[in-house]
Amino acid sequence: MHMKIRSLQSKDAAFILEWMRDPSVNIFFRMNPNTANINSIHSFIEKSNKDKVNKHLAIVDESDEYLGTVSLKNIDVEAGTGEYAIVLRSSSQGIGAGRFGTESILSIGFKELKLNRIYLNVLSENHNAIGFYDRIGFVFEGEFINHIKVNGNLKNLKWYRMMRCEYDNRKLQNDHI
Repeated sequence: MHMKIRSLQSKDAAFILEWMRDPSVNIFFRMNPNTANINSIHSFIEKSNKDKVNKHLAIVDESDEYLGTVSLKNIDVEAGTGEYAIVLRSSSQGIGAGRFGTESILSIGFKELKLNRIYLNVLSENHNAIGFYDRIGFVFEGEFINHIKVNGNLKNLKWYRMMRCEYDNRKLQNDHI
């Protein structure tokens, strides 16, 4: 399947609401999916397209259908850091969309934005995501115990990073395979 990333568009809103309300997708989210509605999603899309610092991009298939969103947010240009995030519709999982979106946003972060460090956090119990981050090459840095509340319960949060030199070394190794 051929994929690309592009700016979020208003036609993506219904698909975004789909994953926000999908219990198989939102099970590990800190946000309450019931607070989202089509108007709030349209507002987010409009705001994200005007944002000159943070990047929220749609992963789409060859027919330009929205598969998920990949982001670099909380970008600190001076420090050269940014926070990675990704979410996929349940129908888009297992088809390579996550890897494609991640590789695309890492390239933007390290090559275009010249970041030095991209980081992420994930609930410690989200084993599928953790396995994915490990396979991509993110490096585990530590765990914050009882750090956030999700549905009234305190949860642990794991932190991962990728430095530009690790990204460059990973790309070199992959080029030689």
